[in-house]
Amino acid sequence: MGFIVSFVEQPVVALFISLALGYLIGKIRIGSIQVGGVCGTLFVALAIGQLGVKISPDLKNVAFALFIFALGFTAGPQFFNNIRGGWRYGILSFVEVVTVLLLLAAAVALFRLDYGTASGLFAGSATESAVLGTASEAIARLALPAGEIERLQGNMATAYSVTYLFGLVAIVVTVTQIGPLLLGVDIREASAALARDLGAEDEAGKENGVPEIVSRSFRAGPIAGSTVGAFENSVNGVVTIDQVGRGGGFTKATAETLLEPDDIVLVLGRRRSVIAVSERLGTEVPMPAGDNVPLVEREVVLVRREVSGRRIRDLRRLASAEQRRGVFISRIRRLGQNIPALPGSVLEQGDILTLYGSEDAILRAAPELGHLLPASAATDFVMLGLGIVVGLLLGELSLQIGALNLTLGTGGGALVSGLCFGWLHMHRPAQGAIPPAAAGFMKDFGLATFIAAVGLSVGPEAFTLLKQYGLILPVLSILVSALPALASLYIGRYLLKIEAPILLGAIAGQHCSTPAISALVSLAGNSTPVIGYTVTYAISNVLLPLMGPLVVGMVGLIG
Repeated sequence: MGFIVSFVEQPVVALFISLALGYLIGKIRIGSIQVGGVCGTLFVALAIGQLGVKISPDLKNVAFALFIFALGFTAGPQFFNNIRGGWRYGILSFVEVVTVLLLLAAAVALFRLDYGTASGLFAGSATESAVLGTASEAIARLALPAGEIERLQGNMATAYSVTYLFGLVAIVVTVTQIGPLLLGVDIREASAALARDLGAEDEAGKENGVPEIVSRSFRAGPIAGSTVGAFENSVNGVVTIDQVGRGGGFTKATAETLLEPDDIVLVLGRRRSVIAVSERLGTEVPMPAGDNVPLVEREVVLVRREVSGRRIRDLRRLASAEQRRGVFISRIRRLGQNIPALPGSVLEQGDILTLYGSEDAILRAAPELGHLLPASAATDFVMLGLGIVVGLLLGELSLQIGALNLTLGTGGGALVSGLCFGWLHMHRPAQGAIPPAAAGFMKDFGLATFIAAVGLSVGPEAFTLLKQYGLILPVLSILVSALPALASLYIGRYLLKIEAPILLGAIAGQHCSTPAISALVSLAGNSTPVIGYTVTYAISNVLLPLMGPLVVGMVGLIG
């Protein structure tokens, strides 16, 4: 037994046990509630920390800098675009921040919360773990003895561990149950109606695994005598004749190709469109083996401002007849989330579009949208190292306003640097690449390691906090989590006139709650709520961590 305890007390062992058991606990699901690996890691680290394990502060700082820079890097393109043009949804993120700060100020005044407890309540109730890093650094800068700073940071971790679970439950229930009830809508029916408005096809086809974009071959029949371009224009360009078979062989079709009665035309388009135009063609025929058109998928990052804010269906009016032929947008990824790639879906600068079609059609269309992403999955460590160093330099800047010493700190500086470097990479994807998988690992591992280090540093004295406040912290966390969501519910519905599925998704995003949007999408039956989620998530993921030092300063003024 003694050997096991001494083994666990080794910092490296304690760290990875915290990660392993924490993420195992995080997989436990009760209904639609799942605490997640980060919170689970903190629970385990708090327990192991009672053995007296100590983790180097340098490891904690490195892990947090890695996490917060990657967070900014991935959010950069959408953040600047949403600040500039996504105000209709993005205003809800500011409602979240202002409401939470007001509620927190009231709690500090009523219950005399200290710096650490208030910061932990803020981070846990808003389910934004990154606040722990910026607030912890702000607490470390206070003119207090080292022992007192350690105690306050322990209170922060303990308060966060208690309030996170209640804050998570509160936002999930508010978004999936209370919100639809107050709005008087059936979220599944409303989401299906919204998807139809955006141009969604019959869901039955998708359930049976039928692909969205298909190719089928027909006899030219009734359209013989017209050119390929004339036929495509007559159906508003919703399908493309990619190849024409004549005399036993197939050739690439152009807009000027004149069709003959016995020609076989290979029609490419969305399933519903192909079915609709088939009535104007001859009989369907099987495609001869070996003559199928080679179709590929390539990803392009949307950069052109002329396209940002446009619906997918509008792109055909902007592009020339040749540019739009034979290429379709099959997927849209925004902040790592897939949003519906429907004709009525609005595109935003920084979106990753998956283009589907022939290789030459994609190469022809891609420059009109942005930049093709390189196939390489290697991380540019020059970009990574330089970006974090720039962030650390920014974190050293400070501004004195009365008794407040405002500074970005390591976390805020690395976040701002990540935002700028991410925005630059969007315009120059060939340089400074941090692939999505690598950025995701940096965020997950960096945050989990930081949280584990925080939990392991908490001593037994921090648990006196639970005896001191009892049920006050859980009740406060529910209020601080739910009330901003309810405020946004009424502002979004009656002032901003946002559709119910998108509004509820935006509320989950303003809370940076992945479990909430996952539960909402499951309830909705499609991904339309993600449209609102990505906007507010991008903004709140930046605003909330920056509030850490402000919370510490506010507690100092009130207390």
